[in-house]
Amino acid sequence: MPENFLALQRFDSPLGQIVMAARNDHICRIDFATLPYQPFDTEALERKGLRIVEQETEVLAEAQRQLEEYFDGKRFEFDLPLAFEGTTFQQQAWQALREIPYGETHSYQQQAQRLGDPRFARAVGHANGRNPISIIVPCHRVIGKNGKLTGFASGVDKKAKLLELETHYRPFTLE
Repeated sequence: MPENFLALQRFDSPLGQIVMAARNDHICRIDFATLPYQPFDTEALERKGLRIVEQETEVLAEAQRQLEEYFDGKRFEFDLPLAFEGTTFQQQAWQALREIPYGETHSYQQQAQRLGDPRFARAVGHANGRNPISIIVPCHRVIGKNGKLTGFASGVDKKAKLLELETHYRPFTLE
């Protein structure tokens, strides 16, 4: 597929339709189609010289397969090529999200601490809110330090369901 194409694919999950996008054989966007805003700003993409094509690609088919395994409780980590567009801080915050184990939660302050300063909790929350690759980059695993579910672009109800799913299927380990 030419470099200026953004392949788009949709599929139905237990929590609603998911929209995925890939560019140059890398996943660059995964989100629920029910967002209160349009996850793909067609005009902005066209200004960048990109064209959206609804087409299944190998990497999108693999992403769908892995996400279906996740929803079935058979996958606890994802192995997909990802492409992020964001500031250096956002990319660091998103990488820190990938280090939160399946079935566990961290507070925004804990995530900020991993990035070097617990005072960055608000900035971490802002970066998490701009996470372009939902579920695979698990921003749903970050909660308020008081234990409350806060901030999830797709809605706190979906965040709760994702955490419930992970709690239900969390692998048992002996320590």
